[in-house]
This record gives sequence, C-alpha cells and structure tokens, in this order.
Amino acid sequence: MAARGEIKNGVEGHPLAERLRQAAAGLPPAGRRIARLIAEDPALALASSAAELAARAGTSDATVVRTVQALGFEGLGELRRALAGSLGAAPPPGSPAEAMRATLADVGAEAGRAVDLAVEVQREAVEALAAPEARATLRAAVETLHPARRILIFGIGPSAALAGYLALLLRRAGRTARALDATGIALADQLLDLAPGDALLVLAYGRSYREVVTVFGEARRLNLPLVLVTDSLERGLARHAEVVVPARRGRARQVALHGATLVALEAIALGLAAAQGDRAVATLERLNDLRAAVAGSRHDVG
Repeated sequence: MAARGEIKNGVEGHPLAERLRQAAAGLPPAGRRIARLIAEDPALALASSAAELAARAGTSDATVVRTVQALGFEGLGELRRALAGSLGAAPPPGSPAEAMRATLADVGAEAGRAVDLAVEVQREAVEALAAPEARATLRAAVETLHPARRILIFGIGPSAALAGYLALLLRRAGRTARALDATGIALADQLLDLAPGDALLVLAYGRSYREVVTVFGEARRLNLPLVLVTDSLERGLARHAEVVVPARRGRARQVALHGATLVALEAIALGLAAAQGDRAVATLERLNDLRAAVAGSRHDVG
C-alpha cells in the first residue's frame, strides 16, 4: 500500500519511473496528484489533453503544464514521447525464435511428438477456459459488449487475423463491427472515429507496446467499455478493462498457440448473436440472398 503522495508506478521497471518518482517528491500537492496520475496511468496520459488531465487531477490545465515542465519536460508532447518510448522499451519475455527453440528442445526432431504437444497444450488451454470462473468472464464479456452501437476489435501481429475473423462473425450476426489491426501511425486513422456508444474488445499479450497503450488510452478518454482477452498483459493496463477473459496461449516460454483464444472469441460471438437472435437470423438470410445474387449475376451484366 503506497503512502499518500507516493507514486505507484504504472511504468515500473522502465527508466522513466525513477525520474517521475524523484521529481514528484518536490512538487506541491496538485503537482503530486498530476505526477501520480501520469505514473499510474501512462495510457491515459498519452491520450489526454492538458485540460482532461487537469479535470481528473482536480486542478487547472495551467498547473498541468507547469507540473510537466517541473518534471523535466518542455511540454506534454515531449512527455508523451517519453511515455511511449518507456512503454515500448522493455524487452519481451522471449522472442518467437527463442520460443520455437525451447519448444523444439522438448519435442526433438520428431514431427509426431510436436503434433502431440500441440494437441495437448490446446486441450489444457481450452479446459482452463471451460472452468466456471473463465466461463463467467465470457458471459460478462457478452453483457459488456451487447449494448454497444459498434464493436471494435483490436489485434495486431498474429492476433490481427483473429480480430478480422471476429469482426466478420459479428457483422454476420447483425452487429456493426470493425477490426483495429494497423500498426504504427496507421493505427491513428483507425482510431479517429471512436465515439461514445462504441465498445472495444482487445487481444493483447505480454508487455504494454505502444499500439495497445494508445488503444487503452483512447478508450479511457472516451469512457468506452473494454473487454480484454489475454493471459499476460501487464497489470497496469489490464486493470482498466471492464472484463478480462483468460485465454491461454500455451505453455510459458514455448510457441504461442491460439486455439483457446479462437474458442473464446467464437463463444463471445455466439453469445452476442443469441442476445438478438431475430436480427442475427435476418442478417444471415440477407447474406444468403446476396450470395445468390452474386452467383446468378455473373452473366447478367453486359
């Protein structure tokens, strides 16, 4: 339990954490509140204006600017760059090559043993997802996403295909859905039209890389409900999700396998379809009509 005025760092383990802690010690109370907010919630600081940070800290935007400068930054722009750099600087627990090397060390050169390992690991992960506590998170995810006018699914790298697949399933069930699957600054365009009434489902694992930090920050800024599917995202970010679905990606330090994640996403999609069954059936009937029209129109257009 942190003492009053002490910073519990959301960027703990990064070089910026000690800098914030030392600089905050000499600040007045309002400045310490701002510094604590930045340290505990770097995602929010990345996405917020001076006025928004001021409102959350109970002070003025001028005090926010002075505090940022007292922390050693020229302004909010430099602070955001430092936060993004710190959040992206921590090395991942293991590279894909290291994970493959560890997995192959277990199975040797025998393809059959590799197949057996994959099936066994997937079975373990799905069994964990079938436990009562995990099933409860799946039901909570459906309840959280159901009221949304639109559902955005974030996933990059291998998760991008899963995000696109879930968006397809949801659209077929009559939902308005879209994948957020861009990396780098291209993600900014995909986030540009987020608005109240939206909800987010985020696929994210491991360290708090810049894209997921930005997505969480924008969700916090707009007060959007967020469902997180993970087994390992840093707790500093994960605590801001309304629901955390524990989908395991295999065994520690071995190759990531996404079978349980796929099961979780399909369960959520089916739950959302059931929540508005008539609309889901009507949408699929319209899909069949469109398929028939496409199949029958190949030679009808001159």
